[in-house]
Amino acid sequence: MTDDRLEAVEIDPASLPAANDEIIRDRQRAIADLIAAGGFRPEGAEGGPFALRLSLQDAKLALQVTGPHYERGHLVSLTPLKPVIRDYRMICESYHEALRGASASRIESVDMGRRGLHNEGAEAVKSRLAGKIALEHEAARKLFTLLVAITRRA
Repeated sequence: MTDDRLEAVEIDPASLPAANDEIIRDRQRAIADLIAAGGFRPEGAEGGPFALRLSLQDAKLALQVTGPHYERGHLVSLTPLKPVIRDYRMICESYHEALRGASASRIESVDMGRRGLHNEGAEAVKSRLAGKIALEHEAARKLFTLLVAITRRA
């Protein structure tokens, strides 16, 4: 039986854009959610749990994965993810604005769009990591959330 999950996620703060307290909290929450999600299995690994270290290098995401009898690094371009990350940020802003006084139907409509973009981002992450790391849908959603948080600027 394998243990396809993360037990630790670390991000290299020196490689990230400057962050205020809100962004730091978002990153910490996203890390906790990703760890709780499970469904993370590097290709070629016999089983976990695994540790993940993330850093940004130019327009690329560096992933260093370690686990029992496993250690491998991957460098993945974030360029194909930039449009969905940008759109997701914009719809999240719209959602938060809607919560401050829009009608229930408007909030629901924006939330449906937000969830749709979140799923699109998760599928894009899965696609970028295909052949490197297998992610269940919920883990891909949480990793997308973390990517949005670590690329956000103060």
